Amino acid sequence: MADHHRARIEFDPRFTVAEVPDRLFGSFVEHLGRCVYTGIYEPEHPTANADGLREDVLDLIRELGPTMIRYPGGNFVSGYRWEDGVGPKEDRPRRLDLAWGTTETNQFGLGEFMKFCRTVDVEPNMAVNLGTRGLQEALDLFEYANHPSGTYWSDLRRSHGDEEPYGIKLWCLGNEMDGPWQIGQRTATEYGRIADQTARSLRFIDGSDDLDLVACGSSSRGMPFFGAWENEVLTHTYESVDYISAHAYYHPLDGDVTSFMASAQDMELFIDGVIATADAVGAKLKSDKKINISFDEWNVWYQTAPTGERPEPWSIAPRQLEDHYSAMDAVVFGSLLITLLRRSDRVTAACLAQLVNVIAPIMTEPGGPAWRQTTFFPFAEASKYGRGTVLNVNADSPAFDTKKYGEVSALHSVAVAGEDGSVTVFAVNRDLETPMTLEIDASSVQVGDVTVSTLTDADRDAKNTLDDQDRVAPVANGDVVVKDGLITVELPAMSWNTIRIA
Repeated sequence: MADHHRARIEFDPRFTVAEVPDRLFGSFVEHLGRCVYTGIYEPEHPTANADGLREDVLDLIRELGPTMIRYPGGNFVSGYRWEDGVGPKEDRPRRLDLAWGTTETNQFGLGEFMKFCRTVDVEPNMAVNLGTRGLQEALDLFEYANHPSGTYWSDLRRSHGDEEPYGIKLWCLGNEMDGPWQIGQRTATEYGRIADQTARSLRFIDGSDDLDLVACGSSSRGMPFFGAWENEVLTHTYESVDYISAHAYYHPLDGDVTSFMASAQDMELFIDGVIATADAVGAKLKSDKKINISFDEWNVWYQTAPTGERPEPWSIAPRQLEDHYSAMDAVVFGSLLITLLRRSDRVTAACLAQLVNVIAPIMTEPGGPAWRQTTFFPFAEASKYGRGTVLNVNADSPAFDTKKYGEVSALHSVAVAGEDGSVTVFAVNRDLETPMTLEIDASSVQVGDVTVSTLTDADRDAKNTLDDQDRVAPVANGDVVVKDGLITVELPAMSWNTIRIA
């Protein structure tokens, strides 16, 4: 292996990919584990506000910077009766949640979610249950949420204290309906037909041009009918929906951390496959419309690893899927973010799954503190500085070998031009062992101040924990030289880097 890598990139603001969609920085709140209860909602917590929301968590969410939140699932939505979560809390029933083997108290529901969205200033993204329920229940929910007044469901909302309609404009038509784990799993034909019927009927109520609907794509690129599922579903729904969804989670398989570092290769192939299939359906239908991708579940998730004691059956808000992320995980996570930015011409919505406690960038203890996981930092920096226009980047980088993907570029990068004339380069050195000298040809822009923030750690397994909440965090990188429009930055092995050119 080389002792040192050398890589180079160049860009020109005249050559662009796309405007960065606001919805690219979405996240996800599901009634799973402690995401809701003792996560964002804990009325007994010392920091709780009048709505029962934890102010310490709200502060971290604002710092993280999500723009949109998907709710209430996830697998949970396929058995959810939305009516259980509205009206007086003392009248709300407890239900068995078959998706996660717990008991749902329904003390947090649609009204509470909308208050949460308004409090942290994010767009709501609502999912409807097309598993155990169907068209009529989706219409009832939509009428309750979005119709002004004068009907049973809209007036019921008003009687619950929300006189103005919620105005939710982004809706998911079910969740992972191809999965055998899903309550009410459907074939592609069955799902395509109910999704189309639901989409067209929701548009009858809405009557505007700004309602966006998401059809379920394959639950992962590894599903046996990936591609065929998208083809069949979009054959039914092409003219009635705006998005097809994609879901992907990554972790090291059999200890292969080298391939894990290159996980974004799979995400790129996934996106390519969905776009090709969607465009083929459009061509077949002779449509000039383009279906975009809502990558509304993505993250690092150690699905095969134990995450603590198995919860008691039908317990309330037990600890589930509480992955504790390492420095290495954060770098891979950042690389996934780079892919979403690079493909933002067609990936125009995305949701980090999830927001708090459950495979999340924010962790809490009941009655105790909240803190940032390592993955918090790439998302926060991308959300803050990755707004504007994605630029075409020409890159020259050495490769490293992986078992799963073959030779992969050690450098993974994207450049975003801001409206203020700044350019931000997000760069990951994916090599676990070898540092990199990165040259950035910025001669096409005015170069003033250049600042670099780097996240790495000599111990790739270092984590932020309850007892050591600040173990891993970005630090200023002083290894920068600027001369005649050429910026030279030293990138440590296994590092996420935010390079600001102002």
